[in-house]
Amino acid sequence: MRQLLPNALEDVIEQLGNLPGVGIRTAERYATHLLRADDRNVQKLAASLATLHKKVKYCPVTFAYINDDQTVSPLYSDSDRDKSLIAVVEEPLDIVALERTNQYMGTYHVLGGAISPIDGIGPEQLHIPELVERIKSDQVIEVIIATNASVEGESTALYLQRYLSEQGVVVKMSRLARGLPVGVDLEYADQITLTHALEGRKTI
Repeated sequence: MRQLLPNALEDVIEQLGNLPGVGIRTAERYATHLLRADDRNVQKLAASLATLHKKVKYCPVTFAYINDDQTVSPLYSDSDRDKSLIAVVEEPLDIVALERTNQYMGTYHVLGGAISPIDGIGPEQLHIPELVERIKSDQVIEVIIATNASVEGESTALYLQRYLSEQGVVVKMSRLARGLPVGVDLEYADQITLTHALEGRKTI
């Protein structure tokens, strides 16, 4: 088949098409937009992508995203945060969603995903043993399981409840109230819904 687009443009379309949720048509629109955009803006984008892996790392305690020059997450080291309260989330961006409610002053623990056998993700791929260590070392009183309201999120929540019990961990466990519609990730939930979910959490 005859080539319809220049190689460089085809390469950009292909790479953009590898992003989650980006189909071929969307990738084509993004690529042609970049081609028409001011070269300085494109260079800024390229520079930010080039340094992404170097400038961002995981907090060794909470597994949140942090700057490369930080040792732990500021949300953990902040003396105003209550270390006896941990919200367990699936992904780092879930922290951003909860922080926007301005209703939570505890700390966080990122699992790094949810249990999903079909995707090859089991409990051993998640930061669950590290959570147990934090509960002990920080003398945690309550663990809020803030996994997504999905089949995988619910399975992970049930597993955490059983695992902590088997490990002899005595701690109050709660789950975000059902203000969150099933199938909606925390990242995309609105602030009012998340606020009600936090306020209405129940002991499990």
